[in-house]
Amino acid sequence: MSEQTTLVATLTEMPTAETLRALAPVVDVLEVRADLLGDVDPAPLRDAFPGRLLYTLRSRAEGGAYESGRRQRRERIIAQAPAYDLIDLETARDLHREVLAAVPEAKRIVSWHGPAEHLSGLKERFAALATTPARFHKMIPTARRSGNDVDTMAVLRDWPRRDDDSQPVIFAGGPIGTWTRLVAPRLGSALTYAAVGSQPGAPGQLTLRRLVRDYGLPELRPATSLFGIVGNPVLHSLSPRLHNGAYREHGVGGLYVPFHVESFGDFWLDVVESGAFESLGLPLAGLSVTSPHKEVALAVSGVSSPRAQHISAANTLVLDADGVWEAETTDPEGVTGSLLEVLGDGDLQGRHAAVVGCGGAGKAAAYGLKLAGAEVTLVNRGEERGRRASDELSMPFVPLAVWDPGSAAIIVHATALGHGEDDPLPFAIEPVADDALVVDLVYHRWRPTRLLSELRERGVTGVDGRDVLLHQALGQYRLMTGKTFDPELARGLLDLGDEEAVV
Repeated sequence: MSEQTTLVATLTEMPTAETLRALAPVVDVLEVRADLLGDVDPAPLRDAFPGRLLYTLRSRAEGGAYESGRRQRRERIIAQAPAYDLIDLETARDLHREVLAAVPEAKRIVSWHGPAEHLSGLKERFAALATTPARFHKMIPTARRSGNDVDTMAVLRDWPRRDDDSQPVIFAGGPIGTWTRLVAPRLGSALTYAAVGSQPGAPGQLTLRRLVRDYGLPELRPATSLFGIVGNPVLHSLSPRLHNGAYREHGVGGLYVPFHVESFGDFWLDVVESGAFESLGLPLAGLSVTSPHKEVALAVSGVSSPRAQHISAANTLVLDADGVWEAETTDPEGVTGSLLEVLGDGDLQGRHAAVVGCGGAGKAAAYGLKLAGAEVTLVNRGEERGRRASDELSMPFVPLAVWDPGSAAIIVHATALGHGEDDPLPFAIEPVADDALVVDLVYHRWRPTRLLSELRERGVTGVDGRDVLLHQALGQYRLMTGKTFDPELARGLLDLGDEEAVV
């Protein structure tokens, strides 16, 4: 039987009774963020939720919203202590004799949230924190760069298990540290936090629904290897849902996590080549790579396929039996496969296609379209990058400023625009022909992008980036595991349903 973690569901807005009842099968602790919600009446929460209640008054200094005086803070905590099963006490503010007298040891989560430090500093900080008797000792350093995250996990790995009932809660905060939230329970971190609604309780915190759907929590399946997706942004990615779901189906002992990486060089040197994952007992075996790191991923590989070399980019890195990182790209199949699915009995031969964006994803899309027989034009805002891609791929280039979107039967959008809510459209859509096919490589988890929505309102056929993801993931999975990923299984995993649901 697999082990389980203790899930803590963070409330940043008041839930309905129906929402609370939905939590019960998977959640053990309900965290009331009083710095965001105020001091709510816990009685209705207890009526609908059978688990433990945790009171947290997170200070502004430690990433929360509370910023009044310390006396008022102590008074609030003391007043609420009898009504809650657990109380979060910040080491810098709450270890006052009156507070400690009001909060029994069995109720205490003694915590610290702050900027990451060197490993030795983190170990000293946690050792000092753990001197206060408590049920849980919680340390969350915010990872500012790659390397801070693995240092945090090293503290958890090396912390000696004590004979008393105290348990450590250690993971790295911030987007860079998100993957540690998924690995930490396997190293002995006692609590795993998740947001009930769409507003996270802290940067890098995932929703409860994603922890359950994408990672299988609270169950901790045995894992002997680590896989992941590297990008910026990356926390929106559906790749963990696909790969982890296939691992469960095929009995693969893997865990696939998101790596938010701002500097691929730092990540490669300080995390991958440092042997950090091996030291944690989860050796890294394969990586999916997304924007903007595909070209650098090719550069760090030891061996690369001819087509990855041809487009100067890779979306897949796999560690072979000799310890050499092999680079490949499955992006061409992502675009051509999704287009051929829409066309049914048709093909791409002789169709005029335009690829907007000349980064790694754009070049891969253009390469795949050309191999399928399409006549491809490259389009880019920056002329230098566009002309460089044109030379590499031997394809014509047109600057975005003078390109006519009405001239193409197929348009592939391959820039980063569309991830942000306020991003402008990547190109003018009014000239797009009514019978054109438009592929958007950008996707949102549970709704179309603005580009696809506005095109579809006009009756233009749009291919969602989630369909592209599915087709490129089939080849990636085979490269990483040696197993075949059934397309129907993949479609079932991407049947998102109501992504606003709780679990």
